[in-house]
This record gives sequence, C-alpha cells and structure tokens, in this order.
Amino acid sequence: MPPTLLLDLDGTLIDSVPDLLSALNRMGKPRGFTLFDRAEITPMIGDGARILLERAFAARGAPFDEAALAPYLADYTANSAVETKPFPGVIETLQIFADKGWRIAVCTNKPAEPTHAVLAALGLAPFLAAIGGGDSFPTRKPDPGHLLGTLALAGGSVDAAVMVGDHLNDVLAAKGAGVPCLFAAWGYGSRSMAESAAAIASHFSDLPAMAEALL
Repeated sequence: MPPTLLLDLDGTLIDSVPDLLSALNRMGKPRGFTLFDRAEITPMIGDGARILLERAFAARGAPFDEAALAPYLADYTANSAVETKPFPGVIETLQIFADKGWRIAVCTNKPAEPTHAVLAALGLAPFLAAIGGGDSFPTRKPDPGHLLGTLALAGGSVDAAVMVGDHLNDVLAAKGAGVPCLFAAWGYGSRSMAESAAAIASHFSDLPAMAEALL
C-alpha cells in the first residue's frame, strides 16, 4: 500500500490569515467591533470556524451571537482565496510526493465547504485523494477519529502514514491515532505545541525526506 501524507490546512498548507481576518472584520463592523489585526487573530485559528468566532466575540467583550456563524461562513467561503496563498514550496513539494507515489489528504478543522473552495481556487485539489473537514465526521482534531476517518477516505493505513501540522490539535490527533507527526514550524502554532511531535520541519520543502525517514 502506498504511504499517505496527511496535511493540516491553515498554517500548514496555506497562509489563510489575510482572508480570515477580512471576513472577521466584515462580520464585526456592523456590531461595532474595533478592527482585528493579524497578530490578534492568528492564535485564535485552529479549532474551527465556530470557536474562531467565539474567541473573536470574547476579545471584544461581547457574548457570542449564534446568528453570526452562517453569514460569516458564507462570506468567508466566497472570499477564501482573495489573499490566501500556499506557503512557499507547497506546489513543488506536493508534486514530489505525488511523483513518489504518496497519497495526499487534508485533515482540517475548517468546515468542509470553505476547505473545498479554497483548495480548488488555489489549484491544490488535484493533488488530494481525500479531504476531511471539521464537519466531515462526528469528531474533529484533536480527536484521532478525525485523522483516522480522513486516512480511510484516502485509502491509507496507519502503518504507512505521516501527519503534518502546526497546532497542538494535529500533534494530539496523530499521537492518538498512532501516526507520527511532523510539526510545521512555519505555521501559526508555538514551538511548545511540538513537544510530542516526531520532529520539527523548518520548511515545507523539508517534508519529503523527513516523512520518508519516519516510515
């Protein structure tokens, strides 16, 4: 069976902060929220859209408004690739994995609809055997069921898989699933989140050699 590369999305495969930030500010403007900036929202990312909004409301001292979620998601999905870009080396490195026969899948806490939208818009979808969004399964990261469900969709197996992510959720999900995890140092998470990762990757282009070494 060919090996499988499981990739987190935000902060690992793509730099999505600019469009997440713009959508949050469009959501907050009619509510009188002062503008968010990149440094403020980056630590809020990684647990899905609802929790991102809950954190944004809390940061402005406001109770979470459930009615904000659906319009926010629709707006973000429609504008998810305005400024968002893959991190340096992503396209070339995914091609290396594909040429070596790896299956590639995305396992993200971002809801499936905007995940599919941004991956298609950025030309990354053709590389992927499966996409596991934050609402694709009954559980999501850090629950290992999310990772295992995505791996099954990709037709992979635990004994021939590597996870790559920039958040503690990725490390914990991989650990729970029995899959080695490479921590993405270029992403949004702090180095302290990498404590139980198999290794830390400094650049996306480092991944082929590091992933092969883990198998």
